[in-house]
Parts: sequence; structure tokens; C-alpha cells
Amino acid sequence: MAAPQRRRSASVSVGGVILGGGHPIVIQSMTNTDTAAVTATVNQVMALAQAGSELVRVTVNTEDAARAVPKIVETLDKLGMHVPVVGDFHYNGHLLLTKYPECARALAKYRINPGNVNIGRKHDDNFRTMVEAAIEHGKPVRIGVNWGSLDQALLTRMMDENGRRAGPLDAREVTLNAIVASGLLSAQAAESYGLPRNRIVISAKVSGVQDLVEVYRKLAAQCDYALHLGLTEAGLGAKGIVATTAALSILLQEGIGDTIRASLTPLPNGDRTEEVRICQQILQSLELRSFSPQVTACPGCGRTASTFFQEMADQIQTYLRDQMPVWKQGHPGVERMKVAVMGCVVNGPGESKHSDIGISLPGTFEEPVAPVYVDGKLLRTLRGDRIVAEFIEILNSYVERKYVVAETAQIAGG
Repeated sequence: MAAPQRRRSASVSVGGVILGGGHPIVIQSMTNTDTAAVTATVNQVMALAQAGSELVRVTVNTEDAARAVPKIVETLDKLGMHVPVVGDFHYNGHLLLTKYPECARALAKYRINPGNVNIGRKHDDNFRTMVEAAIEHGKPVRIGVNWGSLDQALLTRMMDENGRRAGPLDAREVTLNAIVASGLLSAQAAESYGLPRNRIVISAKVSGVQDLVEVYRKLAAQCDYALHLGLTEAGLGAKGIVATTAALSILLQEGIGDTIRASLTPLPNGDRTEEVRICQQILQSLELRSFSPQVTACPGCGRTASTFFQEMADQIQTYLRDQMPVWKQGHPGVERMKVAVMGCVVNGPGESKHSDIGISLPGTFEEPVAPVYVDGKLLRTLRGDRIVAEFIEILNSYVERKYVVAETAQIAGG
């Protein structure tokens, strides 16, 4: 099946990373450190970037945080980590960007929430101040609407207008329309103040899957701004992962979305980089991008003799992930490799043949041998207690032979 036709959108450069305009979908993440704690924030930004995050957002909520931002960016640069750092502003962003121009210069992009930048005011001076800072420093802006902090004046006005209609919409529909309107009206205002369209990204986040799908379908139909996708407050564990995957997959399959984030709630002291891996897996599963070789493994049943195939599948997956930083330097295309580790003869040989390289382990009462298939053909049969080590040796040899730089291949061929 061909990849979905991407929605046409303006391209936006964020610190050298291009999103929109048909470019590959960009993965984002966000730190949860106190931004004023420079070392802790640098360490987390590096961990997220090394995991594959192409943009990393940090909270800029206090003067201490604003003062820390240039130090964070400078330290990252010295360490050779050139990931764009995005500033997340709420309530006082107009003050911080004005008072700390070095912060405004260091950031690659500003995130502005139109629902809380002018609370209680009948004008948008604060919003305009932030946009003017972006114009002055040549930075793009994400106008990030969130239904948890939706512009209440706009919502009230649209509810009142709806109440006067002959056939009023239900409250949910009006709320979703208000979310879309908030993003579009704010983007149009930013353009009227002089911010170019190719420096504007819109997001409109809600926490329900069907609501998110409806909101972004409306946005995509009404504008060509670059769109950032994400289910806000997705939640913990399986719930957060499944809900995020469900929502983003529908939209991405429809060609909607230029950059994504999985807003998962980590466990206490949990691994923040999980949100990056989830985004990578969503994009790779949809065949929109490739990041790491994929392992196909059966779930196991009464035919499987032990947990050995599960342990081997985990070992192989871990090995592939650990090798990728090395392989991607000299083995282009290896990220698209498919590996099968199967537990018995029922589907094992077939899945192995469909993969680039695969092994079918013996199940209950089967002959204690493990056939290895390479490019659809039986290569050899493994026996004994070195099956994992021998399979890894075959895997390494396959990568070295198949995924080579073109120049190297030409020289080798004379």
C-alpha cells in the first residue's frame, strides 16, 4: 500500500529542522526538569535528542528559567548536541521575552498559548509583544491551543452566537469549533503583525481521541499552516500509548500532521525518552519513516517449548537498538531491515521468509533445530546452546554485506 498523500502545508524552519512542506514528519518531546537547573535540563535534552527527538521543548516560566536558557543552549552546543530548543511560554511570556533578549535569541521557536496570554484583557497586546519578539529575532512560533486553557471570551461569544441559531449545535461541537477558531484567528493576527506564514505552526490539543481527530480535520480543511499533532495529557502506561497511537495514526494516515509528540505521563523517575520511541514506532509502523530494524515475534502459545524465543526476541531487539548509532553511520538503509524471531514451526518459517533475516526456534516436540532464513532462502540450521550468538554473527555479516555505502561497494567491485 502506498504512503498516504500528505496535506499541502507551508514549510517552517526551526533551528535548521524543516517541518511541513512535504518534509518528513518531525518528532518532538519536552523536558520535565526545572529549566533553571541547567545541568539537569541539559542532561535530559541530550537524552531525548539521543533517543531521536528532533526538537526539544523546555518550560520558560520564571526569570530564572529565562536566564538559564542561553546557558543550556550554549552547553549543548559545546557538547556537540545541536538539537533545536523550543521555549514554552504561558501567562508571562511577553515579559520574559522582552526582559531577556538573550533568551529570545537562544531559543529556536516560541510556543504561545493564545488562551492564557491575554487573560482578562480586551486586547491582545501581550500576544502581539511575543509575536514581535519572534519577528525581531527571526524565530518561528507555534500557536498552541489547548482545550484545558481555551480562550473563554471566544468560547462564550461562540456559545452565545450558537444559542441564537435556528438549529443550534451541541456544546461539544461549539467547543471544538472554538478550539479551531482560536488557532486560526491567532495565526491570522500574527500574520497581520508581520510574522510570515512560513514561521507559524498551529496545534489544537484535546485529550479525547475522537475530539482530536475532528479538530484536526477541521483545521486541515481550513488552512495550510504547518500542524503539530499531539493528544494532550494522554495519560499513563498502556492507556496513554494506545490513545496517542490511535489518534495520531488516524490523522497521519489521512496525510494530516507535520510534527508530532506523545504527551505521556511517565512513572515516578520513569524514562522520559519513552515518548520519543512511541513516536518513532507510530511513524515506522505506518511506513512514514524508518528509525530502527523491526523485529517480528510471535506471542507464544502451548506449542512453544519455553520462554527462550521471547528472551531471544528481546535480546535481538535490544541489540539492534544498541547497534543503530554505529550502523547508521556506515550502513544506510539498515533502519528498514526486518528481522523475525519465531517460536515454533507453524508460522516460523513463513514469517522468516517474509523478513530480511529470520530464525524459527523449535517448539514443543519439534526437532531441536533452528533454521535461519536470509532474503527468503534457508541459509543454515542452528543447533546447540550458541543459537543466539550464532544468529547475531549471521545478522552482523548480513548487515555488513547488504547495507554498504555506494562508494565502498564500487571500490570493492573494482
